[in-house]
Amino acid sequence: MGLFSFFSREKKATLDKGLTKTKENFFSKLSKSILGKSTVDDEVLDNLEETLISSDVGVDTTLKIIDNIQERVKRDKYISITELNGILKSEIAQLLNQHHDDEFEDFTSPLPKKPYVILVVGVNGVGKTTTIGKLAYQFKQAGKSVMLGASDTFRAAAVDQLTIWSERVGVPIVSQGMNADPASVAYDTLQSALSKNADVVLIDTAGRLHNKIGLMNELSKIKKVMQKLIPDAPHEVLLVLDASTGQNAIEQAKQFTAATEVNALALTKLDGTAKGGVIIGISDQFKIPVRYIGLGEQMTDLQVFNAEAFVESLFEQEA
Repeated sequence: MGLFSFFSREKKATLDKGLTKTKENFFSKLSKSILGKSTVDDEVLDNLEETLISSDVGVDTTLKIIDNIQERVKRDKYISITELNGILKSEIAQLLNQHHDDEFEDFTSPLPKKPYVILVVGVNGVGKTTTIGKLAYQFKQAGKSVMLGASDTFRAAAVDQLTIWSERVGVPIVSQGMNADPASVAYDTLQSALSKNADVVLIDTAGRLHNKIGLMNELSKIKKVMQKLIPDAPHEVLLVLDASTGQNAIEQAKQFTAATEVNALALTKLDGTAKGGVIIGISDQFKIPVRYIGLGEQMTDLQVFNAEAFVESLFEQEA
């Protein structure tokens, strides 16, 4: 199967456009780090290390990449600056691919369970509810029936926002309003999804992080209650992170992975930031696949993350 056999021209254009700021940032720094050099030496590696760290790849992941390139230099004795791009590209691709889920290539891909239950977590302001709305739209467009659950009952605005999305996309929502028991909402949502034979269930949760114990208890209770109806639910615990916050997104990932068993990531607002390199660090450090990326305001601008397409786009210089 060719690289872009399922990756349409439109999607590639959206990805290229969404990564513009990251590419500009990355390549201007990369160019400076190799300026006037013809081969890879210690100075180039030091500059490259600085470039990767300042591009929000993260210290640990950067050191891993640099170590691998150093090994290559030792082994091959001579590596030209032209070869460096190719080596860097393959190192990043390898890091992103080691936790990538090949089964789920697009929203049209068959889902392993029915209903497929996605519990969505993340702090307020990262685009969590918007991501749920866009996911509902994409799954519906792919011919799947979708149901939403408003278990972020901590803020009235969250329930209202999700209700607006359900109306906009044209999918049912289960809501008990503000201050309702989040676990009770999740239970009712699954009950309704089972009776209506829904394909996908998306459940919103509260985004407060000031009390990790409280968050952990709430998420555990939601899971326990859902498992009374569907023993292996939720099938996906999706952590939504705002890519534009760079290293702060990594900190949030630490907090949430400590509080619950996150097994998928969504990175939003990539189009508005030069910090897209954070995807590489997060994927590597947390050993969790990046499942979705947000590349713009439109409902179609949320894509299933494709590691190869991401790396191709990142290293594709403008003609």
